[in-house]
Order: sequence, then structure tokens, then C-alpha cells
Amino acid sequence: MADSSTYVPPKVWTWNQASGGRFANINRPIAGPTHEKDLPVGRHPLQLYSLGTPNGVKVTIMLEELLALGHTAAEYDAWLINIGNGEQFGSGFVSVNPNSKIPALLDRSGPAPIRIFESGAILLYLAEKFGALLPKESGARAECLSWLFWQVGSAPYLGGGFGHFYAYAPEKIEYAIDRYAMEVKRQLDVLDRRLAVTEYIAGSTYTIADVAIFPWYGWLAKGWLYAAGEFLSVGDYKNVQRWTDVLLLRPAVKRGTMVNRTYGDRSSQLHERHAASDFESKTQDKLAPGS
Repeated sequence: MADSSTYVPPKVWTWNQASGGRFANINRPIAGPTHEKDLPVGRHPLQLYSLGTPNGVKVTIMLEELLALGHTAAEYDAWLINIGNGEQFGSGFVSVNPNSKIPALLDRSGPAPIRIFESGAILLYLAEKFGALLPKESGARAECLSWLFWQVGSAPYLGGGFGHFYAYAPEKIEYAIDRYAMEVKRQLDVLDRRLAVTEYIAGSTYTIADVAIFPWYGWLAKGWLYAAGEFLSVGDYKNVQRWTDVLLLRPAVKRGTMVNRTYGDRSSQLHERHAASDFESKTQDKLAPGS
């Protein structure tokens, strides 16, 4: 790789070498499937194809919260998609999500299957389908949706920006790390100031805004993302810490954090989920993503 201080971009970029870094083997500048592979289908109307990353965990927490609220129609099958092996490029997965990113949801409860991709869209779809975790009053609804889409727009700076250059890039580039560390700390400050005046992100009630933000910024606040807690001084954000601690006590959050998880203590991993009883053999107090 050329020295970052001397690299001069060509007039036309071409893909002639691996991009480097942890995910070089699956990065490519074209879309579409690389191989034929059908997706499995379980017995429940909701079929989730995902992985226990922050974006995937948003959806499994949401589904477990819906079940905890008594919405039995939210029962689901969660199938593991190993992105490190390129399973997101199988023809079946691409048919559900043409963007080849987890999570992807297929709702088979109606006369024709409905596909939903992008984690924010899935949360909104489920909230509207079941009438839960999304305020009905227009002002409160607008506040909730604003924070939901704040997360959708902000997290790429944390993951693809800071996380990539701090933890995954093949070389440490001071400018890139400084640029994204500054932005992530600004985002944490946005949340900390908000949580200084509200119990939950959107107000006094737990909503899909909390579900969306927690796996990214809650995990970051506990030092579970990119081993960057000390580097970013996450302990300084006292209100984010308080909010994270509250959410970590929720049984549905504990269960959702386990689903499709493939790292950490084996007792906190549930690679596939097909029934509530699948959790019974697991120890639910070992849920820190970095454990």
C-alpha cells in the first residue's frame, strides 16, 4: 500500500488490488450474488437472516421486546449469516436484501412475502405492524423517528469511519483516526446532553430509538466496541452510562444480545433462534460483547 502522505489518486479509480484490512476478502465494488444458495425457512411468519453485530442486534432486541409485550405473532426464526464467509452474497440473501448487508427480514404472514432490509427500516416496520415502541402522538412520534434516523446517519462514522481506521485498517493513519474520533466523541456528547434531560432517548418512554442506539453507543460506552473505551474516555459520558445500565437490565435486551452471536463466551452465544426455549440452556448474565 502506498504511503498515505505520497499517494496521488488516479484520474479514474480501478479495482486492481485488495483493499486491505480485516474485511478485504469480502469487499468489492460491485453488487449482486456471487453464488447460488437458497435461504432456510423456519415455521414462524417472521424469518430473520442476520449476525450479532450492532445492526443485527437492533432487530433481535426489537423482536424479543415485542414478545415480552405479549405480541405472540412476533415469534421468529433467526438464521445466522456469516459475513466473513461471504454468505451475504448468496442468491437467496441478495433476493431479500439487494444491498447484501445484514440484517434482512422476510415477513411471510400475509398472502405474499414482504422483504424488509436496513435495520432502521425493520425497526419501523415492526413497530408499525405491532403498534408498539413507537409513540402515536405526532410530536412524540416525530421525536422518536428523529432519533432513530439520527442513529442511522451517525453510526457509519462510528463503524465504517472510526472503527475501521482505529481497529481494522492495515495501517494506522493519524489524520483518519483523529477525524473520526472527534466525530464519535461529538456524537457521544449529543447523546449525553439529551440523556441529561430525558430518561430515554425520545423522552420518558422506551422506544425504537433506544433499541436502535443501544447496540452501537451503549456498547461503545461500556468499552465493548473496538476496545476503544479508554481511547475515547467513554466514562466521561455519565448520562449515556446511566441509560446503558438501565437497558442492560431489560430481559429482552439480554436475550436479543445473544441471538446470532458468534463471539465471546460460548454461554452467551445463540447462533440460531427458533423458539423461546432456545435460551434455556444459556447463562444470560454473560452478555458483554467483549467478554
